[in-house]
Amino acid sequence: MLCCPSETEYGSLNVNDMEKIKVIEYTGGVVCIDADFVRDHMVACYMMETGSEVAFIEVGSNTSAVKLMKVLQQRGWQPEDVRYVIVTHVHLDHAGGAGSLMKWLPNATLLVHPYGARHMIDPSKLEAGARVVYGDEDFDRMYGTLIPVEEQRTQIMDDGDFIDFGNRRLSFIDTPGHARHHFCVHDSLTNGWFSGDTFGLSYREFDTENGAYIIPTTTPIQFEPEAYKASIRRMMENQPEYVYLTHFGRVSNVQKLAGDLIHGLDVFVETADKYKDYDHRTERILGALRDWQMSGLRKHGVTLSDEACLEILEYDLVLNTQGIEFWLDHRDR
Repeated sequence: MLCCPSETEYGSLNVNDMEKIKVIEYTGGVVCIDADFVRDHMVACYMMETGSEVAFIEVGSNTSAVKLMKVLQQRGWQPEDVRYVIVTHVHLDHAGGAGSLMKWLPNATLLVHPYGARHMIDPSKLEAGARVVYGDEDFDRMYGTLIPVEEQRTQIMDDGDFIDFGNRRLSFIDTPGHARHHFCVHDSLTNGWFSGDTFGLSYREFDTENGAYIIPTTTPIQFEPEAYKASIRRMMENQPEYVYLTHFGRVSNVQKLAGDLIHGLDVFVETADKYKDYDHRTERILGALRDWQMSGLRKHGVTLSDEACLEILEYDLVLNTQGIEFWLDHRDR
């Protein structure tokens, strides 16, 4: 099974009483919390329970922080029990709620990539840039105002660093490709990687008897396909059992999925080279990615309508197109 077959729904904290929080419990004290960002089963945050302490890995947006606190409470923990908050990188669907969450967790330390720490301590540039992309109205609706984290409560995790946390060791490696401020976290107890965006995205709506369907995910800046492939290969060196995706949930059979991701990155490069000199380059690349995805989904055995598939993937297809074009415009510099 890719996920536990049942989900637990908890009530809400300081939000509409009708809202439910979807939670998936995995073995090894790992709890997946649906951030309910944009839609169900798009963004996952993880709570790790071990001994007498708790850690959060990925925190979503400001509205997600409320959900994490409610799940913490419902599972019998106190805010003082949270020792670590970990963000794989500082994109706002992963780290936008870090400042809000840290205000409620008096004993927690934020673990962050060396290139991302300054944006958690002073998120003004991060917020300003995102407001340009989204516009003020959409930014406020999706993210709210970003809250700084006190510098003395942050800890930079360099490549090769680790922490011992209860009966497990969490090891950190630098994983550029999707972003240069990205690390992945290996959990020794479950032999699983918390991958952020480095191991792509795999939505549960596309699961079939063939398993999970996975594709790479880019950002409009910093996409580097060769570094991305190297990061994936490095993650596979310790023969992991699982990968905990932010988008979305735990997957297994990860060596096969790693191969699929590397093939997908090669498709991105081939598509870029094919259309680099065409008029209306953006539309041509986006159309090619749509066709590639629909072909792949059908071969995988997905029976959802084309419209339903593209509704799920369109946001990511646009981002991937932007990432490919960024790489085209910067690869020779």
